[in-house]
Amino acid sequence: MGVMEKNEILMIHGKDYKEMTKKILAAAGLAEQIGGRDKRIGLKPNLVVAKTPDSGATTHMEIVEGTVEYLQENGFFRIAVTEGSWVGERTAAAFRACGYPALAKKYGVELMDNQKDTFRSYDAAGMRLDICDFPMSLDFLINLPVLKGHCQTLVTCALKNNKGLIPNSEKRKFHTMGLHKPIAHLAAAVPNDFILVDNICGDLDFEEGGNPVQMDRILAFRDPVLCDAFVCETMGYRPDDVPYVRMAERLGVGSADTSKAKITELNESCGGAGKRSATRRVQELANYAEPKDACSACYGSLIYALDRLNDRGLLRKGGPKIAVGQGYQGKTGELGVGKCTKGFAKSCPGCPPRAVQIAKFLEKEWSV
Repeated sequence: MGVMEKNEILMIHGKDYKEMTKKILAAAGLAEQIGGRDKRIGLKPNLVVAKTPDSGATTHMEIVEGTVEYLQENGFFRIAVTEGSWVGERTAAAFRACGYPALAKKYGVELMDNQKDTFRSYDAAGMRLDICDFPMSLDFLINLPVLKGHCQTLVTCALKNNKGLIPNSEKRKFHTMGLHKPIAHLAAAVPNDFILVDNICGDLDFEEGGNPVQMDRILAFRDPVLCDAFVCETMGYRPDDVPYVRMAERLGVGSADTSKAKITELNESCGGAGKRSATRRVQELANYAEPKDACSACYGSLIYALDRLNDRGLLRKGGPKIAVGQGYQGKTGELGVGKCTKGFAKSCPGCPPRAVQIAKFLEKEWSV
């Protein structure tokens, strides 16, 4: 099996997150990409706070376990989890809250708290940045970010997840510099070998969680800039709306051109409707929708799009509700999203369509 290309995006949908992880890593040819079985491999989850993944804040343990099992089944045993939570939170507390001590015991995996690591200064494409020693000593780093919103940078995924590789003193400096520029420069210095994105239930717009949106999807990339550009569109933004994406592209970290990406879906996204727990805010957005057997990815994209329109004061009350889901296949109606509503008078195509496409479609229809 060949190694996935730099401009390729792999997707897999479902509920068995550990097995999904192993399948997508096999499809990506990760073992072939890593090479020598004696290499030291680091896993960098998002454990920004001591909250469980169902909050929409942290990486699901099933993804981490699936990654470890895949690596060990392919002969890699020098594996460590490396992370530093945000300032004000202790990494050790986040490790405990998310079950990492048990993971370390079960699989013989090392846990490295970057808040306690030594560090030194690096030239990050013309900017001096302090970076922790342990992650920089690894042979291969697998970034395991959560696709979610952020109150300051709008989105956070692969590029911003690198902040867990720097000491707290440098994190404080990042905020005095405005976040975007140092995030971009950090990506030019730290390893960006492989990115496996937890797109299971990331928060709408807060890094610390609280308003999760169920998507039940895992994504794989080799280009962190392409990853974050695609994430912007997934959440209803354009890459230009998030300055560090374009900054990193100009520094040569990767490409933000999603139009040239090769997108491969490893299975159908239409898995049928499941039970969804929703916060009041998500429920308020859902009042604009009329789902019938909607898969999580399509329904979640609609919620993200409605949130973007709400930010801009463009939600239109009193009109027809937006149809979404397999229950509309072969039927007609007024307004729908996804290929299952292609028989409607007005429908946004895609399976699933990205939130940025849905937002643009609804804005146009509601402006008439």
